[in-house]
Amino acid sequence: MGRITQLTDTMGGMDVDLPEAMADRLPARLEADGTQRKDSLRFEPYQMLDELFRPDIVFLMRHGPTDWSMRDAKDVAPTDCANQRLLTSDGADRMHDLGLLLAANDIRPARIVTSEWCRNQATRDAVVEGMSVIAPDYAEGVDLVTDPALNLLLSLQGAPDVEDLRTLISTWDGGDGSGPLLVISHFTNIEELTNFSVYEGEMLMIDPKRDNRVLGYVRLRSAGPDVGHFE
Repeated sequence: MGRITQLTDTMGGMDVDLPEAMADRLPARLEADGTQRKDSLRFEPYQMLDELFRPDIVFLMRHGPTDWSMRDAKDVAPTDCANQRLLTSDGADRMHDLGLLLAANDIRPARIVTSEWCRNQATRDAVVEGMSVIAPDYAEGVDLVTDPALNLLLSLQGAPDVEDLRTLISTWDGGDGSGPLLVISHFTNIEELTNFSVYEGEMLMIDPKRDNRVLGYVRLRSAGPDVGHFE
């Protein structure tokens, strides 16, 4: 079902061809012309293709697309969903797409570690649901962990620094070999650790065996800059 292609000298793409039998397991999303939206993945550099399938790799991800018309209330608690910026319904659909596309191309995390924040929890749930379209038993087999050390840097009940995040990544050894580690945190935490500015829903691929070197990125073709962190 998965399909990987080289798009340019440096960029690769991942797509999926779903059989008709899976149509009833997809969200009911329509474009303006009445056709079902079909997203795809972009990754760069293409030369890291073989690295994408290593179980000892870490994907460091920012939560999915959110509603920037509602900002987080001052000193909002991470689990206070009524007073913080949340994943949009479209953002949840896109994260479902992300999970589906990853799983269809044989990238299925063995463990997912997530911030306590509501938008991060919703991102994880959508990704897992998307992966379960391809692998129906995936949700029962994946190790799901919530870790306050990934909470929004320097917020109320937030991480005081990124040292625990750094340790989490650097100590990942591939576990039982069934898949990589996926870490879902926040723009500020990721930038502080890596010096990379990432879109909502974008993942950096990190190699713990090479001093947490960032090897490249993976994101949806539809991903773009948000108004909160990009001009």
